[in-house]
Formats: sequence, structure tokens, C-alpha cells
Amino acid sequence: MNWIASTTACLEIALLLYVATIDIATRLIRNEICLALAFLGIVCQLASPMQVGQSLIVASILFLFLFVVYQRRMIGGGDVKLLIALAIGVPLTGVIELLTVTALAGGVLAAMHLMMRRLPHPKLAPAGSSLMRRVYAVERWRHLRHAPLPYGVAIACGGIWTILSKGF
Repeated sequence: MNWIASTTACLEIALLLYVATIDIATRLIRNEICLALAFLGIVCQLASPMQVGQSLIVASILFLFLFVVYQRRMIGGGDVKLLIALAIGVPLTGVIELLTVTALAGGVLAAMHLMMRRLPHPKLAPAGSSLMRRVYAVERWRHLRHAPLPYGVAIACGGIWTILSKGF
């Protein structure tokens, strides 16, 4: 792997960690982050223009499928943007790996949220509480109000796995 690919891989991983953190906190995935991930994916593949074309075709097909899923309110718009941005930067086998690991991580995320139903209702986290206590209190409150899962976390896990498996 050359230094450009190593640098873009590090930047992509940093952006995905940021996305996961922000998705937990706000349930929003910013357009700028998705554009940056797509740009970095294309830069990483510039050595092989044929692969860039194939990636764009695969990402377009994935977009059409995810758009239908989004229309049925089964996934959020930010999640669609993030998956497409990541799909632009990997070949077809990478997209399959991305979707597989994302689905597995999403299953773990869903199982964690189902287990939260058994946990006691939290009290407000007082000032100075640990980060884990504050996150638990907020997530439990969101869960009680049937808020969506922060699926950007699962997508970020799938993206990081795919980037690391490329040989970084």
C-alpha cells in the first residue's frame, strides 16, 4: 500500500469514528462527512480508473436499492448517504464485505438496545457523572421514546472493517 492509500485510509477511519460518535449523540450524519468519505474513496482508487468506474456503478445500484428501503422508512437518509459514500471507495467485493459486517454490527447494536428494556429506568445523570452514565441515561431515555437506533455506528464498524481488510 502506498503512502497516499495509507493516508486516505487513516483519514477515512478517523471520519468514521467521528460519524459514530456524532450519530450516538445527535442521530444525524452530516453531508460534508459523506462527501469527504466519497472523495477519499475515489482518491484511494485513482491508480485504477477502471475500478473507479465499477465502484460508481455498484454504488449507483446500491443507492437505488437503499432509496426504496428509505422510502419504506426502514433506514434513515443519513445512513443511506454514509453507505453510498463508503461504497464509492471500494470494489464490489468490498461492498459485499461492507454490507455484511454492517448487518452483523447492526444486529449487535439492536441486541444491545433490546437488552436495555430490562435495565432500570435511569435517573438524570448529575453534573460530573461519567461519560458512560450520561450516554446510558440519554440512550435509555431515547429508547423509552422509541427513537431510532444510531445505525451510523454499525455502518462505521463495517466501513472500518472493510478499510482495514484492504491491507492497511
